[in-house]
Amino acid sequence: MTVATVASRALAGIDAPEVTVEVHLGPGLPAFHIVGLPDAEVREARDRVRAALNHAHFEFPARRITVNLAPAELPKDSSRFDLPIALGILAASGQLAVDALAGHEFAGELSLTGELRAVRGALAMALSARGAGRAFVLPEGNAPQAALADGARILPARTLLEVVAHLASEAPLAVYAEAARAAPPAYADFADVKGQQQVKRALEVAAAGGHSVLMVGPPGTGKSMLAARFPGILPPLSEAEALEVAAIHSVSSKGFEVVNWGERPFRAPHHSASAAALVGGGNLPRPGEISLAHHGVLFLDELPEFDRDVLEALREPLESGRVSIARAARQAQFPARFQLVAAMNPCPCGHCGDRTSRCRCTPERIARYRGRVSGPLADRIDIKLEVPAPREAELVAPVPGEASSAIRGRVAQAHETQLARQHKPNALLGTREIDRHCATNRDGDQLLRHALARLLLSARAYHRVLRVARTIADLAASTAITAEHIAEAIQYRRLDASF
Repeated sequence: MTVATVASRALAGIDAPEVTVEVHLGPGLPAFHIVGLPDAEVREARDRVRAALNHAHFEFPARRITVNLAPAELPKDSSRFDLPIALGILAASGQLAVDALAGHEFAGELSLTGELRAVRGALAMALSARGAGRAFVLPEGNAPQAALADGARILPARTLLEVVAHLASEAPLAVYAEAARAAPPAYADFADVKGQQQVKRALEVAAAGGHSVLMVGPPGTGKSMLAARFPGILPPLSEAEALEVAAIHSVSSKGFEVVNWGERPFRAPHHSASAAALVGGGNLPRPGEISLAHHGVLFLDELPEFDRDVLEALREPLESGRVSIARAARQAQFPARFQLVAAMNPCPCGHCGDRTSRCRCTPERIARYRGRVSGPLADRIDIKLEVPAPREAELVAPVPGEASSAIRGRVAQAHETQLARQHKPNALLGTREIDRHCATNRDGDQLLRHALARLLLSARAYHRVLRVARTIADLAASTAITAEHIAEAIQYRRLDASF
């Protein structure tokens, strides 16, 4: 009996345990078994590995082979185990020194001819290998993405033979040292939007403080257009945030492209999306839309058309910034610190309150329509505003609106102020931090008390008004929150009574 252990990494590389591949050769009939909850893709590695080893003129042992993927209770998927399994067989059969495997991580899919093909989750695995202090051997196609993990020792290879030659000290693999950085992200510009100055102001406040937004207005007023341009006024991602975004997307079904490095995600799922698609799930839990929008924007158009269960699933992530998925066999937790930007019509026909007086919806029908968005969810949205139809003079005006770059400059300055003061955006302030950083003067306090009585604001809404007022003050470069800042923050809660 001979046993060899090869290091690889588990799914997602996020809070995942290390996976080892143990190859056991013993007497008995020739057989090749993979144990440790492998899925069909992993079980098919038996044929790929056998063909790759034979094509490379290695001896495939004519004895019983057992590949153990540990830990046994963690389901295994994807073809990234092919390379570790092949190396484990070579080491266990004496064709490769076991000591040569030390200090390395391996991942890669093998073709039948021994070529290495790219796999999903390279960046997440590179971050994990860097944390373990090991070199990471992976397919050449994954090297640019894995190189985004600064400080990681990336060793790209094209074939199984190149990996074996490296481990045998015959032809060491060159460390990948190219700078894998993309051009600055390009977003649609706010200058394209005519009119809607009040809405632009509200979105600027939301971007500066990390607040959620709900836009209510008839069709064709520019709600979707404004939402699509919202990421362009957000402050730039930090290095750590960009790595988190890239790591999450690298394990998604579409993967992560290096050209998208540093770009804030913008996710806009259709209103027919299921709860599992939005929050994540599956037998092997995968991140959903809210996790793919981490450090970015989740845009929900036609908000009342989403199933109520889907919308209610947003309540906890909006507060905690993470989503926990529990299954009978396994629990998983994904980050979900996103900005919610939602849009909806004022009534089922969409024309309630417009200048044409075309709406024929009854008050009961309008109330039932708006009631699809529950009060607890609406209470968690910081800014609610009406988006009226632009006037003819605004539409035909030849002068473009203010550019996103100018708005982004003010947003970035306010964001830096918040980080210097409390190390987080205003939207994330806790109760004690609100008491410390969001104190108002006498006039502001009286105005806030009056609004609490008139608008019947909940305790949560009260704290959210103070957070928004703090952001408005930061945009004005004011250390104190005045009655003027409180008044603007309160007007963003005027629609609370509609939900």
